[in-house]
Amino acid sequence: MRNFGIWTIRGYLGLMLLFLYLPIVVMVLLSFNRSQFYELPIVWDTVWYQSLAHNDRLIRAGLNSIGLALANTVVATTLGTMAAIAFARYSFRGKILLEILLFPPITIPWLIIGISMLIFFFWVGIGRGLHAMLLGHVALSLPYVIMVVGARLKGHGPFLEEAAATLGASPWQAFWRVSLPVMAPGVVAAALFAFAISFDQFVISYFLAPPGTSTLPVEIYAAIRKGFTPEINAISTIIILFSMGLMLIFARLYRFGGER
Repeated sequence: MRNFGIWTIRGYLGLMLLFLYLPIVVMVLLSFNRSQFYELPIVWDTVWYQSLAHNDRLIRAGLNSIGLALANTVVATTLGTMAAIAFARYSFRGKILLEILLFPPITIPWLIIGISMLIFFFWVGIGRGLHAMLLGHVALSLPYVIMVVGARLKGHGPFLEEAAATLGASPWQAFWRVSLPVMAPGVVAAALFAFAISFDQFVISYFLAPPGTSTLPVEIYAAIRKGFTPEINAISTIIILFSMGLMLIFARLYRFGGER
């Protein structure tokens, strides 16, 4: 009976993984199919990768997404880490209210947030543009960064910093030599969250992008509306392989339990 339960759990997990990853595998395979209409059997070819190399619109949108995601990662991770330290190490008036206000941007649908940002940015004179998109992405990423880094800090408590202070370390030395190495895995995880949220963000980019400028999710949406081509499969495969490689690198450098 026990073996039956174990095999049932394994079978369930296997079906879940198959459900999650089979569409991705099919998409990767079809990106190497010569046929535009997904005819079977697959005729292996790199024609869609060659076509992608000459698709200036998709490449420009991809570069916009990467640049925006990198800028968002730096800004959101820096601001979010400082806010997490303030929440974890200090007491001040309105702290509980501010912690509660971290959750609405996560729970409210992004469609409503996107419309609200568009109205607000035009009301205050910011308008649409890459700067407005960056502000929107940072606003969405900050709660995730604060919670991830904050969880890391709360798991260790202030005892290490206090011990460093008793041994003569200044606040700056305690931060760089004690606090920062302790929370480094959390900061890395938060930065990856911020990059993924920004790179994959469609709604905010759709509402705040200026005319003639788009990000990769917006461009893929437009391509699907006009007529889907396997070039989308090709660029999606590149993104998947790059993301998996990046995760493997960080998993190799950092064990997210805290050891390096």
